[in-house]
Amino acid sequence: MANSKVLYISQEITPYLPETPMSINGQKIPQGIQEKGFEVRTFMPKYGCINDRSNNLHEVIRLSGMNIIIDDTDHPLIIKVATLLPARIQIYFIDNDDYFQPNRSKEKELEIDKYTKDNDERIMFYVRGVIETVKKLRWEPTIVHCSGWITALTPMYLKRIYQEDPSFRASKTVYALYDTKFEGNLDERMCEKLKMDGFTDEDIKTIANGPVDYIALNKLAIDHCDAIAQASANIDQELIDYAKASGKPILEFPGEENYINAYAEFYNSL
Repeated sequence: MANSKVLYISQEITPYLPETPMSINGQKIPQGIQEKGFEVRTFMPKYGCINDRSNNLHEVIRLSGMNIIIDDTDHPLIIKVATLLPARIQIYFIDNDDYFQPNRSKEKELEIDKYTKDNDERIMFYVRGVIETVKKLRWEPTIVHCSGWITALTPMYLKRIYQEDPSFRASKTVYALYDTKFEGNLDERMCEKLKMDGFTDEDIKTIANGPVDYIALNKLAIDHCDAIAQASANIDQELIDYAKASGKPILEFPGEENYINAYAEFYNSL
């Protein structure tokens, strides 16, 4: 798969956030895949705890300025970028003061019960922001690799809303299952908001009849992705069983060594 392009849509990347298995993968996998000859682009949310100056972020004016409508409300899309050294990978940040408030920690922005009630909208904004930015870049990824539950709506948007878009009509979407969870449930109006974006009852049937918790949201991602990667050693058995029942290609947990080779081979197999 010479000259293939891989789009990474991540929930966490170190050093912009503290080291966790997910944030380390967010850095190491794109870097390793690039070293194998793939062309990569990487996105993450611009959480309020990420300081622009200390992380050398700057706004990309030509990509910013679009409004994304969610629940009948306009939300300005701001794109910032930094260069991850030594690999010299550009990291694009999706920013908006409504959803990623300055001076708030990532934990406060993503915790549901205690701090926020709009994580469903935050997911929608982030995913649509990435997709619209990639369209502006006129970049056509072969693989779209989604990491973390904040990316879980990506496969459905690409398959149902952007399926004819030139940037994505040939893309294969890999959804990576992590054991990083959220507690509680997303907003009970989430299905209503998704329908306003153009989704049908059939598209969202997995989350239509009950609260949207971590398990339900990940099942929705599995429904619409092309392949699944087990990115953590200990994933809920319910999700593992659901993924296997889907009949889609699955990369079992590749361990903590030589996982770059495993991902590269998995991409090539698709």
